[in-house]
Amino acid sequence: MAELACTPGQTVGPYFHLGLPYAGDNRLVGESHAGAIRLHGTVYDGAGDAVPDALVEISQPGPDGRLVRREGSLRRDEATFTGWGRCATDVAGHYGFSTLTPGAPTGRAAFFAVVVFARGLLNRLFTRAYLPGSDLDADPLLGALDAARRQTLICVAETGGYRFDIHLQGANETVFLTYRGDAE
Repeated sequence: MAELACTPGQTVGPYFHLGLPYAGDNRLVGESHAGAIRLHGTVYDGAGDAVPDALVEISQPGPDGRLVRREGSLRRDEATFTGWGRCATDVAGHYGFSTLTPGAPTGRAAFFAVVVFARGLLNRLFTRAYLPGSDLDADPLLGALDAARRQTLICVAETGGYRFDIHLQGANETVFLTYRGDAE
């Protein structure tokens, strides 16, 4: 069987708003769930303007540090922690999730894995939102970054949760990750 060659990426969005969002997509648990927190922020473009048509996804372990391996995360019941969610930004570029505080995997700091889709991007962007106060010095990724760049990956603690702003370009650009095997 012949191996197929990779094809160039297509510009993402804003069409994904037509079919990807679904009821409860940004609630990994219900807001009234014991231990529920809010992770929210704004997506900014290179000029510092809010992006009103981005899509943000998060994936995370539960408070015990284990990843959820359950089918059916598209069906939300407000009680079962799903470990994965999706949220479209509003007209002010804001997104928000109702979730639980992620536990730290062994030898790493606690974080949310974040994926961003936005107009003008050829591929989705991967980043992490680390929790302040966790053992940030133990994390190999954070340890490899200079202090200024490292700060773009750390959430700001707020009452009831965390804020994580995402800058797609510019002076405050968030650190984005490349994984082996990703299309270039």
